[in-house]
Amino acid sequence: MHKNNTQGQIKNIVIVGGGTAGWMTASLLAKVLGKTLNITLVESDNIGIVGVGEATIPPIVNFNRAIGIDEKAFIKATKGTIKLGIEFNHWHKDGERYMHAFGSIGKKFPFCDFHHFWQKHQQLQSGSDNIDGNSFWDYSLNYQAAKQGKFAPIKQIPNTNLPGLAYAYHFDAGLYAKFLRKHAEGLGVKRIEGTITDIAQDDKSGDINSVTLEDGTSISGDLFIDCTGLAAILIEKTLSTGYDDYSHWLPCDRAIAVPCEKTDHIEPYTRSTAHKVGWQWRIPLQHRTGNGLVYASKHMSDEEAKALLLKNIDGKALAEPKIISFKTGRRRKQWNKNVIAIGLSSGFFEPLEATNIHLIQTAATRLVKFFPHYGINLEEVNEFNRQSKTESEGIRDFIILHYKLNNRGDSEFWRACQRMDVPESLMNKIQLFKKTGKVFCQPDDLFTETAWQQVMIGQGNIPEDHHPLVDTLSTEQVDDLMKNLKILINRTVETMPSHDDFLHSL
Repeated sequence: MHKNNTQGQIKNIVIVGGGTAGWMTASLLAKVLGKTLNITLVESDNIGIVGVGEATIPPIVNFNRAIGIDEKAFIKATKGTIKLGIEFNHWHKDGERYMHAFGSIGKKFPFCDFHHFWQKHQQLQSGSDNIDGNSFWDYSLNYQAAKQGKFAPIKQIPNTNLPGLAYAYHFDAGLYAKFLRKHAEGLGVKRIEGTITDIAQDDKSGDINSVTLEDGTSISGDLFIDCTGLAAILIEKTLSTGYDDYSHWLPCDRAIAVPCEKTDHIEPYTRSTAHKVGWQWRIPLQHRTGNGLVYASKHMSDEEAKALLLKNIDGKALAEPKIISFKTGRRRKQWNKNVIAIGLSSGFFEPLEATNIHLIQTAATRLVKFFPHYGINLEEVNEFNRQSKTESEGIRDFIILHYKLNNRGDSEFWRACQRMDVPESLMNKIQLFKKTGKVFCQPDDLFTETAWQQVMIGQGNIPEDHHPLVDTLSTEQVDDLMKNLKILINRTVETMPSHDDFLHSL
């Protein structure tokens, strides 16, 4: 029987909390389902946002496009810059660096990945198994453009079918939330200012019926979205959903953030530098540089962390360093009863691979795909939660990979990471790559085979074998392939404007 009576229809959506999570979710819901819903967002100007998540990954380009945002206006309003990848310094050994560059590397082959050909080429050149880890990035358009400070939004390498640059952004998260607020309100989202003092639940089901503000205003809804950050007031404080703790694999539990004066040239990539305990991020914006140190309080005091961070920034600090404590992990259910947690309320991954804003985007997208029509079906909730868990565990493994493969000997912190037992799913990936050079991802995985290859090769997990397909090419053919790809990439980068010129042109 078709349900067509309007009773029981999910119509009134209450988003609790603003910031990036609240306004990204509001914008997408309003853009896609706006005409059928009443969307109210409750936020308080008195509650600050964490607002240090300033680096993103390429899917955000499509997200902004999907909600109808003009790229130039967005970059201008958020003091944004371009991000072509993340450079990792000293993660393998002191003095060594590599990049997780976005986009593809080399040329796509039907049955085996490009790095197998690269590896054979290395062996032929050196006459031994000695592989020089850095040259893999000679075949990455993103890497070459990033290191030369170049950028142009090119879809493919001219006169070839090879893909062009894949890019994301660095931006001021506070300014992005403001920009999105204006956008969402233009799409019909109603904003209410106020702090929540009371939450009313249904006696029978435990569903949330309404929230009450300080001034006595009561806001009822059919579906509530918890965007209250680490406070998680609906999903955890009210519904006691529970948390899967990842801190035995990801030992950092603190971040200290500080902006500093901008540098003369704005590099189009993020930098992650490993220190004796934890690591430091550097995110260049148009008006300043964002910096932060992620560390483990068990191994380093807040005072030591502050001194270490301030000693290693490019220019004068523009604010007092801000400490954020967290526990890596995820909420057991992202959707519980009539509450969906989006943003930090649903869990936290340290910002090593810039996944936190991405997880807001995928959760909001998943919500649109699974949006309940007449009432909430348990089967739908279960599938939503299954997908959310699979996604989180894939990201978790990729972040643990960096810690597990470190080769630093300068502290017990890093040595413990080398020794730790990691999830079986990750151990299998590491060993399979080591023995065969093969790595396989699920179709929905966020990080591609190319991403995994870069971190493994960059941190010294060099394959002992290559795919037999490579041996069907002669030495000359492998040589020609490598030479031609290198020429194509270098020629393309030469003609690009600098990243600074690109930003000025906006």
